[in-house]
Amino acid sequence: MALRNAVLAALLEGEASGYDLAKGFDASVANFWMATPQQLYRELDRMESDGLIEARLVQQERRPNKRVFSLTPAGLAALASFTSGPAKPTAIRDELMVKVYALEVGDADAVRTAIAERLEAARAKLAHYERIGSRLLDGRTEDEYLAGAERVGPYLTLLGGRAFEQAIIEWAERALRVLEQRAAAAR
Repeated sequence: MALRNAVLAALLEGEASGYDLAKGFDASVANFWMATPQQLYRELDRMESDGLIEARLVQQERRPNKRVFSLTPAGLAALASFTSGPAKPTAIRDELMVKVYALEVGDADAVRTAIAERLEAARAKLAHYERIGSRLLDGRTEDEYLAGAERVGPYLTLLGGRAFEQAIIEWAERALRVLEQRAAAAR
């Protein structure tokens, strides 16, 4: 998947500046796609040149003017076309997993620390996702939200993000227990 497809999907929420999109990537699209602000701004320029998005200048007092982007009909068509094709299988490239795999020949304490850090990061991200979910539901049950929501895609991707972080938490807790048991047995 290209970054442009994630940007097109993010713009379904409405027009946004590059800053808003970068911030939004941290809060929503990060559930399934990561990009640096530099990558994002380069892609916005390309997408505008390709006619997928359009920009308008917003005059601001006390701040520099900003450009806000919105989808064009060509952008909507490109996003629709993207959704109709098959999804590529997920490829996991996780440096921590390589370190865990090589645990017996490496620094076991450093690997244990890295797993504990991943666990804390996953817990923090899960808590963040829970706050986003609460905002989306806004006091409604999930069934009430899904029955009346104009768009359910953001909620469904949030569910995927939560499931992913929950799986990381479960794995990390188990891995730390196994490493502690092995360390205790070696003493």
